[in-house]
Amino acid sequence: MAEIQFPRDWVQGEWTLFSDRDGVLNYLITGDYIKSWEEFHFLPGAKEALAKINPLFKRIIIATNQRGIKRGVMTAEDLEDIHQKMLEEIEEEGGRIDGIYYCANHPENDLENCRKPAIGMALQAQRDFPEIDFSKSIMLGDNISDMEFGRNAGMYTVFICQDGPPAAHAHLVDDHCQGFVAFAESFGSF
Repeated sequence: MAEIQFPRDWVQGEWTLFSDRDGVLNYLITGDYIKSWEEFHFLPGAKEALAKINPLFKRIIIATNQRGIKRGVMTAEDLEDIHQKMLEEIEEEGGRIDGIYYCANHPENDLENCRKPAIGMALQAQRDFPEIDFSKSIMLGDNISDMEFGRNAGMYTVFICQDGPPAAHAHLVDDHCQGFVAFAESFGSF
């Protein structure tokens, strides 16, 4: 596996990793939402990969659109339960997530500008962790809106895909890999 070509100013322990959730850490349910812990399933090796990259990043942040709340198919309490159990399993494996931010808004009614590709979740994370510098942050995601979110905030973007980003959106992607495990493995041994 080829290593991701990070910027020359990359320094271990100084950068922040922003990551999407569904399709990156856990299986995505196409055409539906993960509404309960029973529907949440980590992708193979994701928890172990999080443990591996802990020392590489000052902060690890999840930024996830969760419109199912506004659509009434799940509650904010359901989402909090999923996230609490997800964090427990990650911590049991030796990993960490410093903050989880979500936006439940519909794209046409996002008055808070929190829904990716808007950068509201990134700004909220920066308020909670003032040391976050977007120019020293990576956005890892499997959707073009993740790449737009990262680009809009001034982050380095890494797209999860099999064959590279779609040509029409290549300008939004700094690098790509096949998944979270591949992302972690790109750092080699340390």
